[in-house]
Amino acid sequence: MNARELISPYHVGWVGLVVGIAFAGLDALINANPLAQRLYAAYRPIMRASANAGLGMTLDLVFGIVMAILFVVLTPALPTAWVARGMVFGLIAWFFRVAMGSASSAVMFQVPVTALLYTLATGLVEMVILGLIYGALLKPQR
Repeated sequence: MNARELISPYHVGWVGLVVGIAFAGLDALINANPLAQRLYAAYRPIMRASANAGLGMTLDLVFGIVMAILFVVLTPALPTAWVARGMVFGLIAWFFRVAMGSASSAVMFQVPVTALLYTLATGLVEMVILGLIYGALLKPQR
């Protein structure tokens, strides 16, 4: 029996919502603080006057659920210990979400290196935290 068969779809959905809420909170903390505002000043000419909080929260909830599904699908290929499994998943998510996005920003925009480094560092912390939550809450039941 594989890990997908051992984790209830309802449990995956619930965990996805929990992580989606954590995702939204971490995004707000990372992007709305004074340091981030200074570092991201280069984006100001193309920024919206105000963030669409409802859409942002909805997207984070959807992303949390989709990532929970991906976590369960990838579980057989991840380490067996929940901490290692969560950290590896977080690193994978960081690479595809944060590192690739930062690299694209560096190519397309004149963004200070400090802003890119801030994004890479805070994104790494965020994705590892989210990965650890998945690892802790989406353990196969034996």
